[in-house]
Amino acid sequence: MTDAMDKRAAGNPPAPGMDVELYLGMYEQMAKIRAFENKVNELYTSAKMPGLSHLYIGEEAVAVGVCSALTREDYITSTHRGHGHCLAKGAQVDRMFAELLGKKAGYCAGKGGSMHIADPQSGNLGANAIVGGSAAIATGAALAAKKLGNGRVVVCFFGEGALGQGLLYEAMNMAQLWKLPILYVCENNQYNEYTHFRETAAGELADRPKAFGIHTETVDGQDVRLVYETAQRLVERARRGEGPAFLLCETYRYHGHHVGDIDRSYYRSKEEERYWQEQRDPLKTLADWLSGAFQVHRSAFEQIENSVRAEVEAGAEFAIQAPFPDLSEVTEHVYAESPDA
Repeated sequence: MTDAMDKRAAGNPPAPGMDVELYLGMYEQMAKIRAFENKVNELYTSAKMPGLSHLYIGEEAVAVGVCSALTREDYITSTHRGHGHCLAKGAQVDRMFAELLGKKAGYCAGKGGSMHIADPQSGNLGANAIVGGSAAIATGAALAAKKLGNGRVVVCFFGEGALGQGLLYEAMNMAQLWKLPILYVCENNQYNEYTHFRETAAGELADRPKAFGIHTETVDGQDVRLVYETAQRLVERARRGEGPAFLLCETYRYHGHHVGDIDRSYYRSKEEERYWQEQRDPLKTLADWLSGAFQVHRSAFEQIENSVRAEVEAGAEFAIQAPFPDLSEVTEHVYAESPDA
């Protein structure tokens, strides 16, 4: 938490149950994710980062709102667009950058890269490059939590494209039958790579989990307060043993499908992008609310933004200077190796 969280003018007192420091903390988390992703894009375009990355810019309110409703002991599973989930669940920017650059100091010793970051210490069971691929992992973790009686809840993040994967439906079916403590969070950023979801998904997205009898809610994924308040209810519902829930978050990715997707005019318009960036930005939405409801001064947001940018720059520099793993470690941390190795 930064000092900027204390720099607000005396104004309207918080409503009962409202914690202005909590929401300033969410602003800081969202600002950190955005600064991190902007730096990732810079590292890629300057040829310092190998491979592609899928930026989370524009979707920050989903990860932050949901993860703010969890404890450190609760689990999440992530996606190929997972940096925001990792950071919101407690990952550190320096080790994140190290992983992206293939350095030994990374969370997976530099062997996972952008799409396979995991941090079990903070409850992150891992990102997954396969669309919908984490559904069974998350559901299995929820089954374990129920069997062990440890009170943990699991959140399974995925995009709307995963609704075309049979594995997700098999997992949700079992979760509902066994009343598992899991929240399925669908981030509908409107596009399956380069195709609008209306061209690939028949019917209403929210009707699909309802077919299993799973409690389902839809929320504006650009409003971190709504995401948090809804996720908090659904997480506590799962913790009470009332079974799985499905949260559909309507959101938008500002950049392309991946960092190399620069010219997007053939599948979406510049006007559409400007609308979401100017009218539906999650950081601006939260800042406007805090300024109006609690008289938080703009200088507080500027101080937060300066602080996270400095943290991100330091983290990136740490990763650039960090050593690569030794070649002798190539067969470590793998499931199998050649008998001739």
